[in-house]
Amino acid sequence: MLLDISNVRKTYHSNNGDVRALDEVSLSVDSGEFVAVEGPSGCGKTTLLLVAGGLLAPDLGKVVINGQNPYALLPDSRAGFRAENVGFVFQQFHLVPYLDVLDNVLAASIASQQPDARERASELIAHFGLEHRMHHVPGQLSTGERQRTALARALLNRPKILLADEPTGNLDRENADAVLGFLKEFTADGGAVLLVTHDRHAMDFAQRVTKIRNGKLADE
Repeated sequence: MLLDISNVRKTYHSNNGDVRALDEVSLSVDSGEFVAVEGPSGCGKTTLLLVAGGLLAPDLGKVVINGQNPYALLPDSRAGFRAENVGFVFQQFHLVPYLDVLDNVLAASIASQQPDARERASELIAHFGLEHRMHHVPGQLSTGERQRTALARALLNRPKILLADEPTGNLDRENADAVLGFLKEFTADGGAVLLVTHDRHAMDFAQRVTKIRNGKLADE
């Protein structure tokens, strides 16, 4: 099992009271699987993805990625482990505005020190049809081109699993289908995808769909 989440609980504390974002959540994703978690805003989707990716420690429960609990590692080791095993794709892209496409993709290699990073980046840029945009900064790209750049960055380190947070939320149908097709292609090659979304169309690309409501999961 590439990703195994067991009985995870996460609560946010504030002056206005506590919010249980995840409540005894268990979920697994294996090689070749494309799993979607569907739910409205504020239901715990993004928290689930952050916990699953080693970015947000749960209050209770266990997360295992490729046989390792990332939260048992020291912070520096955890960052390196994430870089080697997990790729992230977000709705807002999170590209560095002053770096061109090539350097934005290469930014993923900082924590992993991939020896063939530049060659790999060029191959991915070509794969996503961005060769003519290689030396353009994000402000010069279309929305679809920015998301394809973000996807290339997520794939640079050859991750075992991709975690995608509403990756089609800012895209038109044509560009959304292209991104979802790339995610499906990733699973066909043996990778795993965990997608959180409220888009019914995006769920059609998944092999398995799970709902999240008030921090709890329920199979669809």
